[in-house]
Amino acid sequence: MTSPERFGARLRAAMDTLGPLCVGIDPHPSLLAAWGLSDDVKGLEAFSRTVGEALADRVAVIKPQSAFFERFGSRGIAVLESTIRQFSGTRTLVVLDVKRGDIGSTAAAYADAYLDPASPLCADAITVSPYLGVGSLRPIIDKAAANGLGAFVLALTSNPEGAAVQRAVGASGKTVAQTVIDEISQVNAGVMPLGDVGVVIGATLGQHGHDLTNLNGPILAPGLGAQGGRADGLRAAFGDQAPDVLPSYSREVLGAGPGIATLRAAAERARDECAAALAVTA
Repeated sequence: MTSPERFGARLRAAMDTLGPLCVGIDPHPSLLAAWGLSDDVKGLEAFSRTVGEALADRVAVIKPQSAFFERFGSRGIAVLESTIRQFSGTRTLVVLDVKRGDIGSTAAAYADAYLDPASPLCADAITVSPYLGVGSLRPIIDKAAANGLGAFVLALTSNPEGAAVQRAVGASGKTVAQTVIDEISQVNAGVMPLGDVGVVIGATLGQHGHDLTNLNGPILAPGLGAQGGRADGLRAAFGDQAPDVLPSYSREVLGAGPGIATLRAAAERARDECAAALAVTA
């Protein structure tokens, strides 16, 4: 039995061929209404199906926000499962935004739910929280590695409340965020062409003052568009790590729906802006 191709290698290939763009699938009630859809499972299903039809094989990554599916209970989760399946077999990878994090057997159970190919919720990668200690994520990181999947660890988020924790300085003299980045760097050490464990750093933060030199992993940069982040600020924020940055838009692209052609055009514009800013050839 051959080992599955690593997530980092698949992500590198997707970004090189389809361009540096992640589109979040965030079906807010207001967005469903703007599309002329009802705020219920039927509207959620139509929304997700349309986004899949428009963007599969056209963007490197899509990022469903689990909470907007979970709010409809088991029927919403069924739509999330269907959405993940819709991208199966395409070049577009699925990063499931769940921000899970716990210890021991609970962390292992989360890994089974999202990073085991036998699970209907299995994605190419998930977002995780390190605030029970990066070491607590080991069951998730190990499960991901065993199955050729990945994880993005929260490091520097763009919400104002995050700074009180993430920029707090520990006994080592480093911020909590820098400690997270450094520990993930150790996980990715020596992995080519790109490590399987990335970090999340908000695109709205600008020059954040943290060292990413040794990360050797992807950088998910949410917050572009409606949240205030701009593509032309990416190079200044991430410097030499720019080729590994995965900028993420949501409402800026999804607001162009529900037409397939207009969604695709919006995604192409966002991709081209990010590629130019990062000096990456799409």
